[in-house]
Amino acid sequence: MTGARNIARRVPRALLRAAGRFGDKGGWVMSSHVAMSLMMALFPFVLFVVALAGFLSRDVPVDDLFQLLFGSWPLEVAQPIERELRAVLAAADSRLLTLGGVLALYFASNGVDAVRVAMTRAYHDTDPRPFWQTRLLCLGLVIAGAALVLAGVAVDLVLPIYANMLQAAVPGEVTSWFAGVGVSWIFVTAMPALGVVAFHLLLPGRRHGLRQILPGVGLTLLLWALAGWAFSIYIARFATYSATYAGLAGAMSALIFLYLNAAILILGAEFNGALIDAGREDDGPEGGPAAG
Repeated sequence: MTGARNIARRVPRALLRAAGRFGDKGGWVMSSHVAMSLMMALFPFVLFVVALAGFLSRDVPVDDLFQLLFGSWPLEVAQPIERELRAVLAAADSRLLTLGGVLALYFASNGVDAVRVAMTRAYHDTDPRPFWQTRLLCLGLVIAGAALVLAGVAVDLVLPIYANMLQAAVPGEVTSWFAGVGVSWIFVTAMPALGVVAFHLLLPGRRHGLRQILPGVGLTLLLWALAGWAFSIYIARFATYSATYAGLAGAMSALIFLYLNAAILILGAEFNGALIDAGREDDGPEGGPAAG
């Protein structure tokens, strides 16, 4: 009971401290840097995924790929970006995609590196790792993300075929629920969660235990869901980006959406950092750091 009371007391204190740290440390400025870096990395990442898929198979299911990448985005934000990406993919031949995919891998990793810097600052850590090590880490996360997207596309294509074969072999109502089964929604839901967990575990300069990062991960995912819902309503009913930015309206709406999500990601890391500090303060000078 004492532990539960301590946690209940730490959470509101940590939330207030995290909000204060976010403002004092230029969280909004850092969020704009992360958002711009992610926006610049978005197109290279999609090109790399398509190049990797083209290396594995000639027929790239672009529709399924976009569904996995942008399924969690508000429709009004995702559609303009998808339209521009389709135009880029239609104009590029396979050789260009294969050659560009190598360069796109590096440029896409810049977005992950911006998140690394922001997460390290939020946790009040310093990063002693050399440049080559952090760059390899960012490259590895990009490749892992691309592999996860392709795995989702592959499973979404294969599972309905298997379901139809199963239904033909075992007719009846028992297997009727397999008809039209798709798992893209599982990947759409799981990929942001896995991405946030990986960012908290791997990117900060100091490793933190799973128990230490879960509160910030949960806060981030909750606020992302609320922000996506609220931003879709705002775009549909109130925003007038087309009057302000003309042909850049779609890109600006996506950039602002990424800016909001980057701020939430950094706030979640600040929340974890504040919880860790609060645990150390409650433990006293002899209690040591909170257990991971």
